[in-house]
Amino acid sequence: MRKGKTVLVFGANGFIGQHLVHRLLKEKGWYVIANDLRDNAIRKYNNNPRFEFHKGTIFNKKLIQKLVARADIVVPLAGIATPKTYISNPLHVYEVDFEANLEIVRECVKRKKRVIWPSTSEVYGMSTDDEFHPETSHLVMGPINKMRWIYAAGKQLADRVVYAYGRDRGLDFTIFRPFNWIGYGQDNIHDTSGTSRLITQFLGNILRGEDLRLVDGGDNRRSFTYIDDCIDALMKIIENKNGIASGRIYNIGNPKNNKSIREVATTMLKLAPKHHHFRENAKKVRIVHTTPDKHYGEGYQDMINRKPHIRTTQRELNWNPKIDLRESLKRIFEAYVEELNQTHPPKKPVRKASKR
Repeated sequence: MRKGKTVLVFGANGFIGQHLVHRLLKEKGWYVIANDLRDNAIRKYNNNPRFEFHKGTIFNKKLIQKLVARADIVVPLAGIATPKTYISNPLHVYEVDFEANLEIVRECVKRKKRVIWPSTSEVYGMSTDDEFHPETSHLVMGPINKMRWIYAAGKQLADRVVYAYGRDRGLDFTIFRPFNWIGYGQDNIHDTSGTSRLITQFLGNILRGEDLRLVDGGDNRRSFTYIDDCIDALMKIIENKNGIASGRIYNIGNPKNNKSIREVATTMLKLAPKHHHFRENAKKVRIVHTTPDKHYGEGYQDMINRKPHIRTTQRELNWNPKIDLRESLKRIFEAYVEELNQTHPPKKPVRKASKR
C-alpha cells in the first residue's frame, strides 16, 4: 500500500522535469510516475521503488487517461520552449503546448485531479510595467505576423482555460510562471542547430571557440533564476499546505538577477578560463552584435525587460530566491564540466622518468 501522494510528471526528462523528479524522490515519500519520449536524464531512478517511467507522446490519449487516473497531482511539463522553434515550426508549438496539454487538463477535470500548470513569463509579452504582476499587469502581444508570439499567446489562452475550469468546473489548480529558469540539463551544449536557449547556447559557443552573438546588442534584460530556487517554490506549490496555493497564480523568478544579455555574456567569458574544457577556446571568443532576423528568422520580436513581482509568492509560499547570477553560472559551468569529464576526461600530465 503506497503512502503519501502520487505525482504524475509529463515531460519528466526535460529540464524542469528531471530536477523536479530528483527533488520529489529525494525529499518526499511520494510516488512518482514519469512520462516522456526519452528517459536518458532520469533512468538512474529506475530501481527506485517509488518511481516508474512510461515512454510515450502526450498525443496518446489512452496513455494520458491511464496515467492521470492513477495520480493525485498532475504536472504537465511536456512542451516546446525554444524561441527559434516558434518561428520555424509555429503550428507544432501550438499543437504540443496548447492542444495536447489541454487534453491533459480536461482529463484532470473529469477525474478531479489537482493540476500544477506551467505558464511562462512570456504571457506578459511587451507589458510596460516595471514589475509584471499576475493580477494587474496587462498581457501585451505583438502583431500576428510576428510568429514568435504563438507560444506566448497559446500559453496565455491555456492559463485562461485552466482558470475557467477552476471557477466553473471545480478544478483544483495552481498556475506558476517561470522567469528565465537556468541550470544544468536545459539543452545539449553540443547542439549547433541554434535552437538551444541562452545559457546553453553560450556555453556551447565558448566550448567551440565561437563568437557570442547578441541580438540587438544584448540590451534586453531578463530575471535569471537558478533551478534549485525554482524547484524550492514548485515543491511548496505541490505540497500545498492548508490549500494555500489552490486557485492561485505565482511568478517564480529572481528580480535581483535582472541582468542584460550582454552582462550574462561578459560574466560567462570571465568564468570560462577557470574550467579546463573551456579555457583555450574562450580566448578566441568575441562578443558581436546580430539582428533578430539573422539569429531567429523573420517573424521574431522581443520584449525589453522581464522582471517579476514576487511578493505574493514570497508571502504565501514562504519562499525566497537565494542564488545570484554569478553563482548560478558558476554552478552551471561546474555541472557541464563534470559531464564533459565523463566523455572527454582531462589528460593526465606525463611524468618524466627520474634518473637513477
